[in-house]
Amino acid sequence: MDTEYMDLYGLLTRVKDEIEAAIPDSVWVRAEIASISVRRNGHCYMDIVQSEGGSVVAQARAIAWAGVYGQIAPYFESVTGAPLSIGQQVLLRVRVNYSQNYGFSLIVDDIDPEYTLGDAQRVRMETLERLRREGLLETQRELVLADLPYSLAVISAPDAAGYRDFTRHLEGNQYGYRFGITLYPATMQGAGCAASIAGALGEIASSGRNYDAVLILRGGGGKLDLACYDEYELCAAVALHPFPVLTAVGHDQDVHLCDMVAYEALKTPTALADRFIEIYADSEAGLNELRQRLKNARMTRLTLMQGRLDVLRARLEAADPRRLLEKGFVLVLGSDDHLLKKASDARVGDSVTLLMKDGRVRTRIEKVEL
Repeated sequence: MDTEYMDLYGLLTRVKDEIEAAIPDSVWVRAEIASISVRRNGHCYMDIVQSEGGSVVAQARAIAWAGVYGQIAPYFESVTGAPLSIGQQVLLRVRVNYSQNYGFSLIVDDIDPEYTLGDAQRVRMETLERLRREGLLETQRELVLADLPYSLAVISAPDAAGYRDFTRHLEGNQYGYRFGITLYPATMQGAGCAASIAGALGEIASSGRNYDAVLILRGGGGKLDLACYDEYELCAAVALHPFPVLTAVGHDQDVHLCDMVAYEALKTPTALADRFIEIYADSEAGLNELRQRLKNARMTRLTLMQGRLDVLRARLEAADPRRLLEKGFVLVLGSDDHLLKKASDARVGDSVTLLMKDGRVRTRIEKVEL
């Protein structure tokens, strides 16, 4: 029997014609980047997906040829502050393509970075509301930082410039203060960042060491590059940590949800180092002030005592009989050498001594007149 058939190329050509005829123009497609690879020739290959309820419901291959990718990738990074990467929600303008050899694909000719920023902001606001609803925004502030925090657990990438700046500034302080620093390495950006830092926080909590504070350090970066610091997993781990957590992530314009739930947030690692140096400097200044106050109190007490001695000395000097003799007065001593103060105590015939400033005169009483 003769069976009608089509060869494979003919079938796939018909499929190609039908697909490309159905969608002849470029369309904007929203999706998440599941994988991305840039080849040596500059072409970029991506797998993009759509998920619902935690399951992938659609998947396709997308290709940005070198000429297009060389333009849209730098522009995307300049707007968002981060390169195209796995996990990002993107809005791509694509042309439907079907190849008899390679099958279905989407050819990317543009990308809207503002959409990616907007989606990240929407997720951020949802996370913020969840943290507020669960009462996690103020939990860390119920803790008490030690008066002189010495033992510090630091979460950072070991080779990060921010970590080097922090340790150099803290250990090289002008006062010579010393601190105990223990590094817990973690991934500080990109995919897996939130889980890595949360894991380090868990390691610190279960270490059995009583740290005075936990520090999360990272230098500046783009908005999407630092988006992990807005993820719920990390924010909850910070909020519920048993030790005060201080953050220094990004630059002045960046405020992350991680900063909002922390015990305290500083703008840069160097500023965080200054914070601990100032705690010690303020404590030392307080001790010096107290020492001076005690010294002043002792001086004041000595001054008061000296004043009292001066008054007493003046009184004694004023009552000194010799002062009277110098003024021309005469003191009369009875026969028992006691001062004779009243004439009624004198008896005719008694011997008396007259004390004068230049000597004594002995005489006898011949008459007493009262």
